[in-house]
Amino acid sequence: MVTGNRNGSVPAEFLSTDLVLEIACDESGSEGEKLIGGNTDVFAHAGVRLSVESAAECIRETRDRIRSPAMEYKANHLLREKNRPVLKWLLGPLGPIHGNAYVHLTDKTFFAIGKMVDLLVGEVTDAARMGLYRDEQAEAMAVVLYREGRRTFGSERWKAFLETFNDLMRARTSVDSFFQMVDVLSLAGTPGRVGEIMELLGRARPHADSFRARLLDNPKMIPALDPLIPAIVQTILHWSGDGGPVSIVHDEHNALTEERIEQLKEMFGKPRHAVPRHSPSGRLASLKLVDSRLDPRVQVADFLAGVARKIASDELNDRGDGELVALLRPYVDASSIWGDERSWSLLGPPSA
Repeated sequence: MVTGNRNGSVPAEFLSTDLVLEIACDESGSEGEKLIGGNTDVFAHAGVRLSVESAAECIRETRDRIRSPAMEYKANHLLREKNRPVLKWLLGPLGPIHGNAYVHLTDKTFFAIGKMVDLLVGEVTDAARMGLYRDEQAEAMAVVLYREGRRTFGSERWKAFLETFNDLMRARTSVDSFFQMVDVLSLAGTPGRVGEIMELLGRARPHADSFRARLLDNPKMIPALDPLIPAIVQTILHWSGDGGPVSIVHDEHNALTEERIEQLKEMFGKPRHAVPRHSPSGRLASLKLVDSRLDPRVQVADFLAGVARKIASDELNDRGDGELVALLRPYVDASSIWGDERSWSLLGPPSA
């Protein structure tokens, strides 16, 4: 286990063998574990690889171009139509972050349905909550429910069903209430693959009971439905892909408690010489929290996360801006959690 403290000191074993890459991060669209019926339908988490000086220059240039009297600039300044040229400059191939930034997108509804399918196989584990495994069969079932559930059961009934599941995973409703909803939908005698999956879900009561008991026994465990931790995990995996560990500098967030930071360090922080070559361990040197107003790199990550969330959400809802989607595409992580085929064909990397 890495013993680096919360102020981001880097353990000596990394300094002696590897060059530590520092990545600044921020998010947009966070509503904790409320995934259904919230204010946003997309969560975006951005990471940038810039020096403090380069990020400060990016902020200065953005301010000079926008010329707003606001003390703190946010993504909504860039998203105003009158500032469209500034947004195009920021994201464009000649802009200050091109090639040095990345954004992980989460379609909240698809994420919730994926967690529902996890109940079928009892995989609501720490590794699952962190997004460290990818069960192709479970993912295929989630895609079927995501793409066919609303059409099969109707918008209102499908949304009510998802809201009940969301409440179950947040310990705000009983296991009985959720499985009553499962029974109501199953009694409709749904044919095809959707019906088969609903039948499997109806048999998942023991897994749901077990998860609920663990949640009540340990309220500090990693939240099953908060997309922040899986997004940070993907950030670590992305930027450490060349073999060196990364140090994460992240805007302060309620979900990033001392306990959860320690869990991330435990899973990702062991020196590489002590673990198998393909293990996720050895990738995280440190994770420190900062006030975004005091770190221009995090401010730039905030810009990217905010504009990415809005551009992606518009495209998801079939009102996308083709020019902005094309500019965002080079930044989008191929491992983003996205179920809509049409919008992903435009947002996702060409090789995804």
